[in-house]
Amino acid sequence: MTQRTVRLSDVAAAAGTSTKTVSRVINGDPRVATETRKRIQEHVDSLGYRVDVMARSLRRGVDETVGVIVPTIGDPFFAAMIEEIERIALEVELKVFIASNSRNTGTERAVVEGMLARRVAGLIVAPFMTDYGFLTNIKTPVTFLDRHPLGLEADVVLVDDFAEAQKAVHHLASYGHTRIALVVDNLEIETSRLRRDGYLAAHQELDLEIDESLQFFDCADAEAAEQEIRQMLLRQDIPTAIFSTRSETSLGVVRALHLGGRTDIAMVSFGDFVAADILSPSITVLDHDPRVLARLAMERLVELMRNGGSHEPREIVVPLHLIPRGSGEISPPLLEGIA
Repeated sequence: MTQRTVRLSDVAAAAGTSTKTVSRVINGDPRVATETRKRIQEHVDSLGYRVDVMARSLRRGVDETVGVIVPTIGDPFFAAMIEEIERIALEVELKVFIASNSRNTGTERAVVEGMLARRVAGLIVAPFMTDYGFLTNIKTPVTFLDRHPLGLEADVVLVDDFAEAQKAVHHLASYGHTRIALVVDNLEIETSRLRRDGYLAAHQELDLEIDESLQFFDCADAEAAEQEIRQMLLRQDIPTAIFSTRSETSLGVVRALHLGGRTDIAMVSFGDFVAADILSPSITVLDHDPRVLARLAMERLVELMRNGGSHEPREIVVPLHLIPRGSGEISPPLLEGIA
C-alpha cells in the first residue's frame, strides 16, 4: 500500500495553527513565537513532513540549486573552492550541482548548457578557454571565478595575477637572485598568461636577463612540473630560485627538489598547499586562498539571485599577501657559477 504524502495542511491541523505559520517555521522566519515554533517542529518531525522541492521549483520556474563548474575537481585549489561554496549553500538552503569541464574547450560549453538545462537558480563558473558570448542573453545569474570569461561582460571574483607575480619575483630578487625559473601552465589560460607577464615585467624592472630556457610551460599538474624540474636539475647552469605559479604545480616542484637533494634552491609558490608550512625549508607562498574567492563569488551570486533584474557587472579583486616561511628567503651561493 502506498504511503500518503504528508502535506503542509496536515502539519497545520496537528499543530492547531495555520499553514502560513507552518510555512514560516519551515523557512526559518524569526517572527514566529518560540513555543509555537517548537510545537510545529515537533509535528513536522513526528509526521515526517518533507518540503516538496520539486513542486516549489516548478512554481518558481527554477530549481533551488546552484551549478558550479570548474576545470578539474582533482586540483586542490578548485576542490577547496567547492567545499566553501557547499558550506555557504547549506546556510542559505540551496543545493549544489558540481561539474568539471575537464580543461576541454570541446565540452566546456556543453557542460554549462547542461547545467542551464537543469534550470539551476544560479551558476558559478571557473572558465577555461571557451568564448562565453553564448550567455549574453540568459536570465540565470552567473558569477565567474578566478578568471574573466572570454566574450562576456560579467561578475567576476579574482586576484591581480600580474601584480602578484611581480611581487614574487621582486621578493626573490631582494635576496640576491638573478636567475629565477618559472613554472607555469598553458599560456592560453588567462591566469597563466598574466602571471608569466608579471614575471617578465619584474625582470625588466629589475634589469635581470630573461632566459627563456628557465621558463617551463604547460605544467598542468604536479607530475608535469616535477618532470620539468627533474630535467632542470641535470643542467650545469641551474637557477638559484623558482617561481611556481600554481599550488598544484608547486607540489611537483617541491617533490623534485627534495628528491634531488636541492632544497638550497629558493622557491615562492603562487598559492598555499597542504604541508607547505611544515616542510624544511617551509614554502614561502602568496596566500591565494581559494576559500576567500569562493565565498565572495557565492555571496555575490546569492545577491544577484535575490535581487534579479539587470545590473552592472562587478569585478571583485582579492588582495594577496606574501607569507615568508623560509624557502623564498634562501640567498644564492656567494661564488658566481655555483648552483
